[in-house]
Amino acid sequence: MMIPDRSMRLDGRVAVVTGAAGGIGAAIARQLSAQGAQLTLMDRTAEMLEPLASEIRSAGGRSPLVLGCELTDEKAIRDAAESAVNAFGQIDILIANAGLLLPNATLEQTQTAEWDLTMNVNLRAPFLCARYFGAPMLKAGKGAIVVTTSIAAHAPNTTASYGPSKAGLLALMRQISVEWGPRGVRANAISPGLVRTPLSARFYADPASVARRMERVPLRRPSEPEEIASVIGFLVSDAASYVNGQEFIVDGGILNTTLSSSAPVPAP
Repeated sequence: MMIPDRSMRLDGRVAVVTGAAGGIGAAIARQLSAQGAQLTLMDRTAEMLEPLASEIRSAGGRSPLVLGCELTDEKAIRDAAESAVNAFGQIDILIANAGLLLPNATLEQTQTAEWDLTMNVNLRAPFLCARYFGAPMLKAGKGAIVVTTSIAAHAPNTTASYGPSKAGLLALMRQISVEWGPRGVRANAISPGLVRTPLSARFYADPASVARRMERVPLRRPSEPEEIASVIGFLVSDAASYVNGQEFIVDGGILNTTLSSSAPVPAP
């Protein structure tokens, strides 16, 4: 049976995107808006999100709700979820995309405070977002959650705290998929490879280093944020209605090459 084009539409659905001011987050917001979703955009401050919100409105998308939210603060997340429900009456989609990548540091160099901050942003915050934004989904008996992880969950990289936080996030996604699947809420993960974004800009400062890195990517280029966003657009749509508890690796094939090497994998 062919999948009709309308199965990718998100009309009448409310989607929450955390870390929406970043490169991948903004691309996700544009993608979901183009599919017809009503957006709630979240980042550290509302001011960071205004250019994106203005862009979405100018493109003819539904005017998004813009929320500043410190993701290390549980009350701030709970209040953001309440604001979204008060504004739209429902939440149908959560994209737990916000993440933190600290400067390169080995295990011996990593300070306890740095480890804790990484875990708080990359693992604890998605758990809290799932708890508070997922509650209306569970009440309605339907919804879709996607968490943004990384290929660093599978291969060690140059920031020792990053990979473990993302591996934990994969485990959290699987836990959600099993516990909430019977209640109508699907959960999946997307694991990007090398993506040129503000978060990863320092890894692209040296042309020689970039050339070496691209030699390890079978497609010989980094991905664009829109290539990550398009997969997420599929995962939260009815076209993926039977996809639950899965990780989608979008890395141009680099993980197939790095897993055969003992060299650390640069963080995406």
